[in-house]
Amino acid sequence: MGYDIERFVGYVNEGLLCSICRDVLEDPLQAPCEHAFCTACIHGWLVHHSNCPEDRQMIDVSLLRPLYRYMRNDLNRLQLHCRNREYGCEMVCSLESIDRHERECEYSQIPCSNAGCAARVERRHLDGHLAVCEYRSRECPNGCGYTILSAADAQHNCVAELRTELELLRSEMICRVEEAKHEMESRLDSQRRHMVQKESVLQNEIDELKSQMSRVMSDVRSLMAAERQHRQELEQAELEKREL
Repeated sequence: MGYDIERFVGYVNEGLLCSICRDVLEDPLQAPCEHAFCTACIHGWLVHHSNCPEDRQMIDVSLLRPLYRYMRNDLNRLQLHCRNREYGCEMVCSLESIDRHERECEYSQIPCSNAGCAARVERRHLDGHLAVCEYRSRECPNGCGYTILSAADAQHNCVAELRTELELLRSEMICRVEEAKHEMESRLDSQRRHMVQKESVLQNEIDELKSQMSRVMSDVRSLMAAERQHRQELEQAELEKREL
């Protein structure tokens, strides 16, 4: 949809009106036949039609082009009232700058920033509304440290609130202790399994060393027996030599 023609000051050229909504062009596009449309209007039209709404020539979205520069310049120079005129804004500015003005206009209706409040107030009155809004929040004057809504003042009980928070903290602490306990037990189980595995490996190594030691001792005994046998043979040979 375009800009309401009633908002404009002075004469508006027919060529700057949308051929569909007949308001002043907004975000305009132009067909090859040079008829101009608001982007939203022509896109909506082409969902159900395949021709120009003015002269019925065949068109599709791919044939649409931006407005000629001189037409864009004429469009941007048009003067119009702020949409907040009904609330008291008397600003008249060019179409090129109207969006920027309306984003900052003091007469714009904006929502209250307090959660739960559905009120919409003029930007210039927002601070005053926030000061008295029943949904505004503030710190408890009794010193409990809670942030409360003005609407909930009558129901606020410092002792009850602190007791509730204490219970929540206690529950949270119990949960954390349980989590830490489970984590520690898990770590201990893991370390215990690791130690058992390590003990098994060490026991196997000890058994292997014992086996090796047994074989070495057997070899030593064999060598000592062989040495004795050799010594006896030498002594026998020496006796035989002396006899000869």
